[in-house]
Amino acid sequence: MNSSAVSHFTLSAYVDTGPWRYFFFLIVLCLYVLIVLSNVLLVAVICVNRSLHEPMYLFLCSLFVNELYGSTGLFPFLLLHILSDSHTVTAPLCFLQVFSIHSYGHIEFVTLAVMSYDRYLAICFPLQYNSLMTVNRVAALTAIIWFYSLFVILIIVSLMLRLKLCGNFIDKVYCGNFSIVKLCCSDTSVNNIFGLVYLFSIVFGFIVLILFSYIRILKVCFSGSNQTRQKAVSTCSPHLASLLNFSFGAFFEILQNRFDMSSVHIVVRIVLSVYWLTCQPLFNPLFYGLKLSKIRFLCKSLLFGKKPGDS
Repeated sequence: MNSSAVSHFTLSAYVDTGPWRYFFFLIVLCLYVLIVLSNVLLVAVICVNRSLHEPMYLFLCSLFVNELYGSTGLFPFLLLHILSDSHTVTAPLCFLQVFSIHSYGHIEFVTLAVMSYDRYLAICFPLQYNSLMTVNRVAALTAIIWFYSLFVILIIVSLMLRLKLCGNFIDKVYCGNFSIVKLCCSDTSVNNIFGLVYLFSIVFGFIVLILFSYIRILKVCFSGSNQTRQKAVSTCSPHLASLLNFSFGAFFEILQNRFDMSSVHIVVRIVLSVYWLTCQPLFNPLFYGLKLSKIRFLCKSLLFGKKPGDS
């Protein structure tokens, strides 16, 4: 049977928690509500305040929208299955979740890569920055990031749909591309070739861009003034924290997909598999909302009626 002939998948990573399921449901629900409220708040603050209509904050706005997109692809699904006795999911819904989750991850990483280059231009070319990174250019880059990411993941899902499957049990709490590919018993050479090209473009494209940007930023910091170093630390530290946090979660997800992790406790495997989809949308608003003074002051003004100049 090929992917289109499979009517449903069974998520075998869920365990029977008895009455504790309501406690776990409440925790996951609180996390989701916190993620939605914090990201919506920062999107609203950036959109409403013209003083934040600058390249860095516009990229952040796209990043926060992506957090809402990615978390919505996972959390309602988790909440439903935590309370359910049957952990089956229809094939179309499973494929839709694969598309949403993987496109979220791609948009997240590419946006963080472009933001590193934006910080490089702002710190290394401060006088030319406004002409190099205009609002129109930011809008064009953001549109390219989203359309390119959605297009690439659409190809990956399309290649997955053509595979012949020999099972429908997924050893995870959500649907993932590699988890479905592992069920196939047909030739996956086309998927593997495209996967290698995709990996090559990520490694030698965006990772090189990130490394290049931060090597140049470090070079300017060591040879520049204290003011330059302070600017670099204040704007780059939340970005670095976000990038490392996402990379940490993505690394463990890739590790679980590529190697046999059956010897690891099921709870540890579940936590590591959802880390990049839960902690990134939760931590990003904290990283940027607390560290960047403009956003912090405007959030205080909106929530507590304080003016930006108040302590």
